[in-house]
Amino acid sequence: MASPLIHASRKVPVFFNDTPSPLALEAVRTIRPLPLWLDDADRPPATPALQSDISCSLLVIGGGFSGLWTALLAKRADPERDVVLVDAGRVADAASGRNGGFVSHSLTHGIRNGADRWPSELDHLVRLGHENLDEFGRDISTLGIDCDFTVAGEYVVAVQEHQIEDLRDTANLANAHGDTVQELSGERIRAEVHSESYLYAIADPDVALVNPARLAWGLLDACFGAGVRVFENTPVLDLADVGKRVMAATELASITARQVAIATNAFPPLLRKMAKYVVPVYDYVLATEPLSTAQWDSIGWNGRQGISDAGNQFHYYRPTADGRILWGGYDAVYHRDSGVDPAFEVDYGAFGRLSEHFFQTFPALEGVQFSHGWGGAIDTCSRFAPFWGRAHAGKTAFVAGYTGLGVGSSRFGARVMLDLLAGESTELTELAMVRTKPLPFPPEPFRSMGINWTTKSLHSADLHEGRRNLWLRTLDRVGLGFDS
Repeated sequence: MASPLIHASRKVPVFFNDTPSPLALEAVRTIRPLPLWLDDADRPPATPALQSDISCSLLVIGGGFSGLWTALLAKRADPERDVVLVDAGRVADAASGRNGGFVSHSLTHGIRNGADRWPSELDHLVRLGHENLDEFGRDISTLGIDCDFTVAGEYVVAVQEHQIEDLRDTANLANAHGDTVQELSGERIRAEVHSESYLYAIADPDVALVNPARLAWGLLDACFGAGVRVFENTPVLDLADVGKRVMAATELASITARQVAIATNAFPPLLRKMAKYVVPVYDYVLATEPLSTAQWDSIGWNGRQGISDAGNQFHYYRPTADGRILWGGYDAVYHRDSGVDPAFEVDYGAFGRLSEHFFQTFPALEGVQFSHGWGGAIDTCSRFAPFWGRAHAGKTAFVAGYTGLGVGSSRFGARVMLDLLAGESTELTELAMVRTKPLPFPPEPFRSMGINWTTKSLHSADLHEGRRNLWLRTLDRVGLGFDS
């Protein structure tokens, strides 16, 4: 059993069933176990791995969104700066090519999280977030990146009665701090998107959708155009402070750099100080085959907004440019010792649960097949929002901890890293959000025990009208969290 919802027409409890029906199992029987976004004939060829020792002004480690934005913005600020970007695998292979493609203006993982953690600078953070999204869109346009970027908006839907009041509070808080959020009655949201599970919704018009892999490849192409040297399949094994420079050891060669920006997110950190703040949590996603016009008509959704529900174990879903529905979320799986492994990216149990929940939400789509299913590691931290730091006497900067909301905020994260490397006091480096760290996760075995118990407690809260047990209330008081 999972998060309960109220069937609007009967007004009696109906629960998301975690046991997949034959219909749900059949729908995932022939999926391709790889990300939809990466299954693209236009994927660029890999760049050669680094073969010989080099030096540079700035070394960027990690070819996801944070690393790509860092390299590109560094060259924009100083075209003569010698920038090298390396990735252990392929650009967009990890989180940047596996997410849902929601581009939020929030830098704080939602207005309520921001209000809880940085109340005195919330208005400032909201303004910076909207500016970041505006600049994000302008960059895509200026660079000519073909990535299906559109500001479609997002609905957050209540599927339990108690969630209605929580969403109303969120809307009031957002509007009080400069956002523009609209409330929709159950009748109104069901008229917009035909699911009897919806009781109420809030609509944020300032959320964009994007094809994340094509965005990453477009940023990569822009980096090439700016003169960034890129080496894929070049894992960095070690970093060493060597006086005025930092040396990065790779499998076949070394890179000596005046400055280093680390953007490895959920992967095992190169700096020991980062390890206590981030845990990799696996999230799973399905994509349907393209829907027919009649199938789309059966569920409405004419605005093609992004949607998420308000459960602790929540689902997020959206249309794609070629007429599919991407459907993800719910499970958030941690593997002991912060395990990261390609074997964790395919989980047919999670795919079956997601399929079951899809048809409970959209029974009119009975018979639709899923074409792709995949998973990926989210760089989760206890405050849900990114954090930054420096090492090697200020020659190295890092960012991590986006906790699943990094497509848009990664551009902001890159700007902060570059300001930290410049060693100057700026509007961004003076933010309390930038100057502070999340509470650390405990070491093993307490880390696994705590995360597993938290997951069970969140599941239980969804089953019992949102009531949080003593464990969750204690975590709330000390500022520790766990979220997908």
